[in-house]
Amino acid sequence: MACGLPLARAGRERSQLVEAVLRVRRRRFDTRTADAAARYATMGWPVCIGAFPPSRSQRPVDLKRACSCDRIGCPSPGAHPLSPAWQLQASTDTATVERWWVAMPEANVVLPTGRIFDVLDVPAQVGITALTRMERSGLRPGPVALSAGDRAYFFVVTRGAPADENEWWSCHLDCEPEEVAEVSGLQWHCRDSYVMAPPSRHGSGVARWLRDPASHELPDGVRLLEVLADACEEAG
Repeated sequence: MACGLPLARAGRERSQLVEAVLRVRRRRFDTRTADAAARYATMGWPVCIGAFPPSRSQRPVDLKRACSCDRIGCPSPGAHPLSPAWQLQASTDTATVERWWVAMPEANVVLPTGRIFDVLDVPAQVGITALTRMERSGLRPGPVALSAGDRAYFFVVTRGAPADENEWWSCHLDCEPEEVAEVSGLQWHCRDSYVMAPPSRHGSGVARWLRDPASHELPDGVRLLEVLADACEEAG
């Protein structure tokens, strides 16, 4: 017993030291993305760590990289998961999420779709127009975000994996349904896809919520689809 007490005390002291170091490290950086990632995880939304635009100290002038990933000429700088295993890594465990952002506090936040929610993705101006129409007509949208890349994200209840493939389409990040030409500009992020969540940043923009998920429930996506499709068609 006498031996156990010093060991237990040493363990507590080590734990307190680690926590003190983590607190100091957090204070050195903007914690908004870390706080947001933890909040999403607490809500039950799986998150994973995303690439980010390197700071000047991380990006030597001679390299001129726009993304923290190792890929030279990255086609989506700061707007993709950091790991190719992102679907397996995505987690709602707050301790895991906190550990990721303590290690990489500048990382963007990636939200996989097709699990809890899908995302209907349209150009930002189209989305703002559609949002105004929804509210005037009494149609209640759910969470809505503006991405750093000038897109509007409408978060809706996931359709999962319906047996009838005609009920949905997977955007696979860069495609649209071939047989529905009038919705050009609209993407439906479902399984095998993701979006960059507020306050992720890339280019010169920062993602932000227009309708926060804390106060807006996820609606049925089909109810919003007609309004979004009409707004896309009118925008040309």
